[in-house]
Amino acid sequence: MLRIKLSNEVSHAKKFKLPIVALESTIITHGMPYPENTETALKVQHEIRQSNAVPATIAVLDGDLCVGLEDHQISDLGSRSFVSKLSRSDLAVCMAEKGTGSTTVAATMIAAYLNEIEVFATGGIGGAHMKAETTFDISADLTELSKTPVNVVCAGPKAILDIPKTLEILETLGVPVITYGQNNLPAFWSSSSNLKSPIRMDTIHEIAHAFLQRRILGIPGGQLICNPIEKIDEIPQTSISKIVTRAIKSADDKKVNGKDLTPFLLKEIFELTAGKSLKANVALILNNARLASQLSVKLKELKAS
Repeated sequence: MLRIKLSNEVSHAKKFKLPIVALESTIITHGMPYPENTETALKVQHEIRQSNAVPATIAVLDGDLCVGLEDHQISDLGSRSFVSKLSRSDLAVCMAEKGTGSTTVAATMIAAYLNEIEVFATGGIGGAHMKAETTFDISADLTELSKTPVNVVCAGPKAILDIPKTLEILETLGVPVITYGQNNLPAFWSSSSNLKSPIRMDTIHEIAHAFLQRRILGIPGGQLICNPIEKIDEIPQTSISKIVTRAIKSADDKKVNGKDLTPFLLKEIFELTAGKSLKANVALILNNARLASQLSVKLKELKAS
C-alpha cells in the first residue's frame, strides 16, 4: 500500500487548487552543514509563501512519503548524523523497509508527479561527472527529466559536473533546457558559463505555455528551467573553476565516488571558498523558489482561462 502523508498546508492547497511548489530534502541532509541547512529550508518555504504559492518539502519519514514537512520535521531531518539519499532506484526500498531518507531531484520529481505538483524548485541538478566517459557516473536526474512531467527550476547544472556532457545527454533525452532571461547557460554558483543555452525564454508565460503545449502533444518528461543566480551573489566562473578542479582532485585521491561524491565535493568547495559557496547556494535557492512560485501561479492561471 502506498503511504503518502500530506501536510495540512499541502492538503488545503490541493483541495482548493492553490499553486504548489515541490522542494527536495537532500539539500537539507547532504547539501549544507547544520544549522544552515534547516535555516535555509525554512527560509525557502517562507519565500514561496510570500510569492503566493504553497511549499511542499518532500522526504520519506519512517516509511511514509511525506509531501510537505512541518518545521519540526525539517529541524529533525537536518540535525541527524546520517540520512539515506534517495533516488529512483531506492525510493521504494526505503518506504518498504519503513526507513527515513531525503529525496534527490529524481525522487522529488516522482513524488511531485504522484501528487499532481507541476513545479519543483531546487539548487542545481545532477548530471555527468568529470570522466563520466570512463566511470559512467551520470545522475538519474537526467533520465527522470525525460520521463516525468515536472518543471524543474534550478540555477543550472552543478558546477562540479562536466556541463557540456550533461547538456549533450539532456539533448539526446529530449529534455528542453530553458535559460530564463539570458543567452548563456548559468552554472550554479556562477550566473553565466561559456556555453550557449539551447533555449532562451524571457517570460514566465512562455515557459508555462511551453509546458502545457508538451502535454497537448503527448511528449513525456518535464522542462529544465535554468535561472541565473543574481550577479551580486555569484562566484564568477573564472574564480570557481580552479577551486572545483582542486576539489575533484581531492576526491580522486581519496577514491570518493557514487552517492558520496557530490556531498564530498560541496564540502571541499565550502572549505576552499571560506564559506562563500554556501552563501551563494542560499541565495540561488531563494532566487529559484521565487521563480518557481511565479511559474506555479501562472500555470494555474492558464489552465483556468
